[in-house]
Amino acid sequence: MIYLDNSATTEPNPQVLETYLKASSRYFANPASLHRMGNEAEDLLESARSQIKGLLGCERIIFTSGGTEANNLAIRGAAYANQEKGRHIISCRTEHPSVLEPLKQLEKEGFEITLLPVGRDGAIDLGELEQTLRDDTILVSLMQVNNEVGTMHPLARIRSMLENHRTLFHVDAVQGVGKLPLSEQEMPDLLTVSAHKLHGLKNSGILAVNKAELVPILFGGGQEGGLRSGTVSVPNAAALAKALRLATPKPDHLEWNAELRTFFSGYRDIYIVSPSGAAPHILAVAIKGVRGETLVGALQQEGVIVSTSSACSSRNRQASHVIEAIGLPREYRDGTIRISFGAMTTREDIIELKKRFHKAHQLIKGVEQS
Repeated sequence: MIYLDNSATTEPNPQVLETYLKASSRYFANPASLHRMGNEAEDLLESARSQIKGLLGCERIIFTSGGTEANNLAIRGAAYANQEKGRHIISCRTEHPSVLEPLKQLEKEGFEITLLPVGRDGAIDLGELEQTLRDDTILVSLMQVNNEVGTMHPLARIRSMLENHRTLFHVDAVQGVGKLPLSEQEMPDLLTVSAHKLHGLKNSGILAVNKAELVPILFGGGQEGGLRSGTVSVPNAAALAKALRLATPKPDHLEWNAELRTFFSGYRDIYIVSPSGAAPHILAVAIKGVRGETLVGALQQEGVIVSTSSACSSRNRQASHVIEAIGLPREYRDGTIRISFGAMTTREDIIELKKRFHKAHQLIKGVEQS
């Protein structure tokens, strides 16, 4: 099998698994316990926290159960903490559901939510963002890389735009961290990371915090500085730190993306959905008049694993909200698939993908003609 669904999840790096197993075996004690074993577990936890802070260049790290919880804490925690300053929040129509759904809930609670539209390239208009900012805007939440089509928001320009406002800037960087560089100029006030998107483990994530006031959304024993109650998984924290240390942008992704764009442009019935300049590890394409799941199934028969848009909602037969927002032509809208690379993707995988895609395409067209 050729696995090209890395934006859904990645295969754990063996070194990350080794770190997790060692930590689980030796540092299984509760890091909040006062005995020696608890102290040793706490030392490892704080070592992992310090490493992650250094790697990301942030002030604080809050360990979470993954990207969804981190996004919820960033959005709801910031909204409640800053509601005396204002109740206006800006985001985008193509954000991940773990951003859009908390915003819907906040809207029911009296917050005013502005969801910016996007163009065909999936990008917002920065001029429209600037015009939408108000004195009572307390939060702007935008993803680094769109999980379905790869559109990248210009984080440095947005951060610069917000410098003259009291607005906090949250970035869902789940699809970017470990695959794209993140400069000091791009670093927001709140940053979401998920381990299983960068060859780490599921149910493990972080919210990186820089000079942002938050209130908790989970209540209990007051762990993580009172912002995330619940016993912290020391093995998960150590494994996440290891995954981040090992994760580096892969220059080959840009080359492979360009090569596949040229390949797919040779088919008259295929539309390249991802815009030029999108993240190099994500390429969305659509086949005219064919459902995405049909193409996914045909490719699976040829030993290639891809997905239809976002795996988080791919079992839902309705069109993706991202595909709807970018205004993909109707005849292509149901036929979008996403190809996504990871650190373990190889040159041979790309060569085989092209061969096997051609077979799958012929099979689909043969069925249609018959």
